[in-house]
Amino acid sequence: MQRHRYNYGSDPSQWGELFLPELPDGGTHGVVVVIHGGYWRSQYGAELGQPLAADLAGHGMAAWNLEYRRAGNGGGWPHTFQDILAGIDKLQELAAPHSLDLAKVVALGHSAGGHLAVWAAGRDRLGGLGEREHRDVGAGAAGVRLTGVVSQSGVLNLAEAEKLNLSNGAVANLLGGPSSEYPGRHRYADPMAALPLDVPVYAVHATEDDDVPLAMSSSYVEASQAGSIPAQLVTVSGDHFALIDPAEPAYKKCRELVRELLG
Repeated sequence: MQRHRYNYGSDPSQWGELFLPELPDGGTHGVVVVIHGGYWRSQYGAELGQPLAADLAGHGMAAWNLEYRRAGNGGGWPHTFQDILAGIDKLQELAAPHSLDLAKVVALGHSAGGHLAVWAAGRDRLGGLGEREHRDVGAGAAGVRLTGVVSQSGVLNLAEAEKLNLSNGAVANLLGGPSSEYPGRHRYADPMAALPLDVPVYAVHATEDDDVPLAMSSSYVEASQAGSIPAQLVTVSGDHFALIDPAEPAYKKCRELVRELLG
């Protein structure tokens, strides 16, 4: 396995680490963008995604373990969202030197990372969700498109997450205030608002998850059913962190779905 760290900006949190499997020369391979969780707060970092990226590479898949600015270290609105798109777009520079196939780019996101992964999959639809917010984030038309997402107990319904006050106001903390004060931001940042997507999404959720309620995935999947490619709900045994433990069946199911999406 090879590991290469690259910056995609000047901030200390704007970097990713590319994990490459040992593959025969002459071919290209798709890549998995690993987006860690932690309710968008700065005390949680890319170390959460490192075991997953290493495991994916160990099973023959290239993985881009993405760090980004979080609330508390320069992130929040709009910087966290800018970083996710910029970090994914960095793959354009890495594709040629590392034989990456950008027609196959799948995101694997846990918890808040699941939210960011599904949000990024809707980048083509963001322009219609708020002109001012779109300008703040700077989401241009060009960029690397995700071709599939595996969300691991993702916070996929921001409006409901705010109502439930998940993790002591994590949504308002991310967006700089409540939806009553910043309705545009909340809509722009909510994956529910970008439905329907033309990208396959597996919303995997752990049945014993006490950190992110199952409704965060099930309500998203239900709302997606009118689209041409409805999201699919997959429940697995275990708690919130079983999904990011390579030894656990819950994680192994996620790896299986990632491989399926990579084709």
